[in-house]
Amino acid sequence: MDATRMGKQLGLTAMAVRQHLYELQQEKLVSAEERAAAVGRPTKYWQLTREADRLFPDAYAELSVALIDALGDAFGDAGLKQVIESRCARQKTEYAKRIPSSLPLKEKVHRLARIRTEEGYMAEVKSERNGGFLLVENHCPICAAATACTGLCTSELSLFRTALGPKVAVERLEHIVSGDRRCAYRIKAGN
Repeated sequence: MDATRMGKQLGLTAMAVRQHLYELQQEKLVSAEERAAAVGRPTKYWQLTREADRLFPDAYAELSVALIDALGDAFGDAGLKQVIESRCARQKTEYAKRIPSSLPLKEKVHRLARIRTEEGYMAEVKSERNGGFLLVENHCPICAAATACTGLCTSELSLFRTALGPKVAVERLEHIVSGDRRCAYRIKAGN
């Protein structure tokens, strides 16, 4: 939509709307496309970007739970477990590409937190006195699905252990699905 039309719908001038649109463009929430006008300069038509999707309601949680239920109905517990294992295998492959086994544990944990943050978990790392780390996830973007299917959380522990290496211990201390306010994992070098 162009700024003039938006202004009419919002009860603002086109210039006022443009000022807001330019701010939103800097935040990568909208983009503009110029189209030839019958007379004069081309007109900018504005649209939302994919980055703006996060600002609008969605039904992903309900869809995820419905799909999990449908998979269970169609393929039983064994089939659902196989789907979760397949998902986890894909994640392990992707994480392995981004967390080289040659890195020191501290860097591996920080990279894991970065990946998890990109996935929506709002992860952070805290160093512990004993040389270990606390990986904290302050949000769970798959909470509804994980509540409906606890296998998703179990596979996360396996994912972390594989990503960090065989000589690393990963222990879940807090769990959102169990009623805690966050998920937290103690990570330390093992034997």
